[in-house]
Amino acid sequence: MEIKEAKACLKQLRISPRKVKIVLDLIRNKDVAQAAAILKNTNKIACESIEKLLKSAVANAEHNYEMDRDKLYIAECYVTPGIMKNMKRVMPRARGSAFRILKRTSHVTIKLRERV
Repeated sequence: MEIKEAKACLKQLRISPRKVKIVLDLIRNKDVAQAAAILKNTNKIACESIEKLLKSAVANAEHNYEMDRDKLYIAECYVTPGIMKNMKRVMPRARGSAFRILKRTSHVTIKLRERV
């Protein structure tokens, strides 16, 4: 039996991967409805973007793979660091020198499967 898997990716999210990982750890291996409720009631800035990504993954599962929405769960969710060189910022340091401020971005992926 072939395991069907729907996925959705979000590239160049302007939030640090470390902050996004905290939210993804809350919803890993949860049902879609339960994960949506957790994201709705969690007070983190990354929740809004991840909730939108979860809705996209559910839509992909229903439309592309004809999966049942009630049986879906989050099989995998992970974040990887994106590029940091688009936004160059400087922080003044001692004796007139300047250090670079790294504006980090994230690539987030959510994969959904059906419970058997």
